[in-house]
Amino acid sequence: MKLLLKSVHVVDPAAGRNGEFDVLIADGRVVRVDRNQPADGATVVELPRGFVVTPGLIDIHVHLREPGQEHKETIATGTAAAVAGGFTAVACMPNTTPVNDSASVTEFILKRAADAGLARVYPIGAVSVGSKGEQLTEIGDLVKAGCVAITDDGLPVQTALLMRRALEYASMFGIPVIDHCEDPSLKGDGVAHEGAVASMLGLKGIPGAAEAIMVERDISVAELTGGRVHVAHMSARQSLRALREGKSRGVAVTAEVCPHHFLLTDEALATGGGYDTNCKMNPPLREEADRAAMIEGLRDGSIDVIATDHAPHHADEKALEFDRAPFGIVGLETAVPLCLDRLVHAGIVSLTRLVELLSTNPARALNLPGGTIAEGAPADLTILAPDAEVTIRKETFRSKGRNTPFDGWTLRGAVAATIVGGRDVYVNEDVLGRASLAGA
Repeated sequence: MKLLLKSVHVVDPAAGRNGEFDVLIADGRVVRVDRNQPADGATVVELPRGFVVTPGLIDIHVHLREPGQEHKETIATGTAAAVAGGFTAVACMPNTTPVNDSASVTEFILKRAADAGLARVYPIGAVSVGSKGEQLTEIGDLVKAGCVAITDDGLPVQTALLMRRALEYASMFGIPVIDHCEDPSLKGDGVAHEGAVASMLGLKGIPGAAEAIMVERDISVAELTGGRVHVAHMSARQSLRALREGKSRGVAVTAEVCPHHFLLTDEALATGGGYDTNCKMNPPLREEADRAAMIEGLRDGSIDVIATDHAPHHADEKALEFDRAPFGIVGLETAVPLCLDRLVHAGIVSLTRLVELLSTNPARALNLPGGTIAEGAPADLTILAPDAEVTIRKETFRSKGRNTPFDGWTLRGAVAATIVGGRDVYVNEDVLGRASLAGA
């Protein structure tokens, strides 16, 4: 089946396109991007004025929970949430049960993703066996099975020596090491940012230095080995300083930031009576100086990627006391409206820069297909309605998780449709109606 998106506004930083084009799709791939193309037997789709077609968005930090934690999320529900959020591909973290430290677990994840038939799923393997920080995994086997990076996410790579070995071996296979940067001795049993809010609420704190020290270590080891390191969910202004210094020295380091870290501060912990576990995440919500630093890093190009750290939990788990509740919030279905409203419409970044952060750069960071609407590329596209009003309602989420601090927020900007391999795997009926775009 052939599909022609006629006279649509394309924003594709990788190809240098920002204007009106025709996009011809056939057999799951982009055939041509040009102007004034004839239909030539293709199904013609014309979008409402103001809509934007971008390369499929890619979230490189997602917890799909399966295998072993299906009460929180499954690969089917997680990828349904992904496409509803405009993401055509996600990279899933290895802290499943069992940990994704072997080819068999990786293959299981890919089989479940194929069965779901929604977003593309790229597994990330563990750095160490069981993520225990002791024995290096068989990285070659993980890559052969389909892993695109390694990490002990949720836990930092325990020692500088283990990080060195991980970077050396990962470099042999052309993949990066992703690290949850956190000094365990400084974090201790902290549950919130170390500052005035935590003191007022009687919560044990986690200083920004706990993150920054590990960022500095990883950059130094990457410089030593020539390997590629990616800093997960950066939150502290000291970490941003280390990132900039590392890049200035030519170190192969990239970093991501999550919407909650550039939109919220630890003040959220004290609102509505305080102790809202939907505001409990790791790294924690930090103070205004840190939030402002993350915004500046997005603006000036220091930060490479926006990722969600989508971390669904069962409602009963989040209903525990603040100290005992798990860290994390869901993010796949809220990221696009939050970014369009609070970044693009606020004049902080351009739409082109946002596409870089959500598509082009994530693809580059993990060497993934996609990130561009180029001839011959997979026909993975996200259609945005930048001016559509949307109200976040957690009860409508496709994810099993409802743990979000953004419930009830009204924002300007929505996902209109998501196309994966030429199929419309998601259509927002509130924006586009019930018509099929690509015959899914």
